[in-house]
Amino acid sequence: MEPPTGIRWSAALRSCFPILSWLPRYNLTCVKMDVIAGVTVGLTTVPQALAYAAVAGLPVQYGLYSAFMGCFVYCIFGTSKDITLGPTAIMSLLCSGYIGGDPVFAVVLTLLCGVIQAGMALLRLGFLLDFISYPVIKGFTCAAAVTIGFGQVKNILGLKEIPQQFFLQVYYTFHKIPEARVGDVILGLCCLFFLIMMTLMKNTLGSAEDEAPSLVRSARGLVWSIATIRNALVVVAAAAVAYSSEVTGHHFFSLTGKTAKGLPPFKAPPLSEIVANGTVITFSEIAKDLGGGLAVIPLMGVLESIAIAKAFGSQNNYRIDANQELFAIGLTNIMGSFVSAYPVTGSFGRTAVNSQTGVRTPAGGIVTGVIVLLSLAFLMPLFFFIPKASLAAVIICAVSPMMDFRVPVQLWRVKRLDLVPFMVTFLVSFWEVQYGIVGGVAVSALMLLYIMARPKVKVSDHGVAVLELDSGLNFPVTEHLSRLVYTHALHASPPRCLVLDCSHVSSIDFTVVHELNELLKQFQLTGLSLIFTGLKPSVLKVLLAADLPVFRHTDGVDEALQLLNGIHYDQQF
Repeated sequence: MEPPTGIRWSAALRSCFPILSWLPRYNLTCVKMDVIAGVTVGLTTVPQALAYAAVAGLPVQYGLYSAFMGCFVYCIFGTSKDITLGPTAIMSLLCSGYIGGDPVFAVVLTLLCGVIQAGMALLRLGFLLDFISYPVIKGFTCAAAVTIGFGQVKNILGLKEIPQQFFLQVYYTFHKIPEARVGDVILGLCCLFFLIMMTLMKNTLGSAEDEAPSLVRSARGLVWSIATIRNALVVVAAAAVAYSSEVTGHHFFSLTGKTAKGLPPFKAPPLSEIVANGTVITFSEIAKDLGGGLAVIPLMGVLESIAIAKAFGSQNNYRIDANQELFAIGLTNIMGSFVSAYPVTGSFGRTAVNSQTGVRTPAGGIVTGVIVLLSLAFLMPLFFFIPKASLAAVIICAVSPMMDFRVPVQLWRVKRLDLVPFMVTFLVSFWEVQYGIVGGVAVSALMLLYIMARPKVKVSDHGVAVLELDSGLNFPVTEHLSRLVYTHALHASPPRCLVLDCSHVSSIDFTVVHELNELLKQFQLTGLSLIFTGLKPSVLKVLLAADLPVFRHTDGVDEALQLLNGIHYDQQF
């Protein structure tokens, strides 16, 4: 019996607007926990957004422009209580290779990414992400972490005019070490030391025991709070030191410099650009220049976000809707293009902070978004004095957990062949990150095709040859199957009959059927028999429709052997 129309409409609305599922149950306890989590994540978001904008090659204010829209959109359309959308290290690195430091290109890329992602959601194309394997993802993230982390060494050392290409960057960074600025080095190392110590302290705190003395619990809570907002503390302290230096007339540090004041205007994204010499770059030219970025960036953005949402959903016992998540990310990027954002995705680090602080609903993101907007409205002039070395330290510590080199050890222990796509992705990513992803996916696809083309076949001899197939019969396997049949039956010495055990075969296509037709003719010409066993109804239907010559089949191998032995006996007498 179908549910009433009203119930169906209600379920459809909750599916499209997940906020309707949790808003009726929202209470004061949820408000308190969401505010605490939102403030904590907000204090983490602001310094990270400033730092990631530098990774993308954009002025630092663009990091904040990109950090608030997702907070509000995801609250309405998202299905995970934990995830936070915004600029991330990986997305910033990917974007830097396509936008060339041009804000107009960044905004157009955001708009097109959003349209592609939302279109994928409406067409239910989330399954495409299944073609990017775990070794490819880990190879990419490890390489990206190394690339991003080393890319900030120049800011720790206060070096200038260092190329973006990784290998050139490594060479010129070491080549120019004698030009390092002492002030930047000291400040950067101090920031790194503080961040590492706070991270270690937080990781060794353990869980708060209810029976512990109140003073111990309070001290643990204080250390946890300081460690959680460590990025904000480092940036504020470094800015204060730099400001003190500047007002006394000493220029010890490389500063962020001038930033645009106030909130970004809400306006339609620019679809063309006039460059310095007066030439107009049209929308089609911008899209052409973005090229492969229109495939790589939307897919990686969705992959990163959905992987994080699934991980925290599993950890906190709730399920997410992958296509709804895809739509939420796409709409965030579309709306973000109206406030000069560059492409965003889910942030693992900030999502972890959100979950650990006890967020109850996506409404915690509203608080985070308000903090980012307040920073844009009132603090932009102060960002001038933020030292680049402090932002570099924040980035290095943020990406260091991504350098998980336990993965190749695990791959070696579990399945060594999976090291191939991991290593291809990892190594090629140092040349160009997007090529690393494409290379890894291509190698994974070739490995998958090889498995399809060369399935395992168990061969046994019962007076007649028996071939037991372990997978579907699709066109890549045609030549391999034919070669096995000729080797073990038609060209054997002496030639013998054949039983094809298809009990594990769930699919078959026309190319294989055509080859089976030719094989049956060869068996007929040589006076031998070919019998199929264990055919599933769907496969049997295809073979019957093909009208194969002398087509015989049985339910099991034993029955086929008895039939063949009977034929052999009749031929003798």
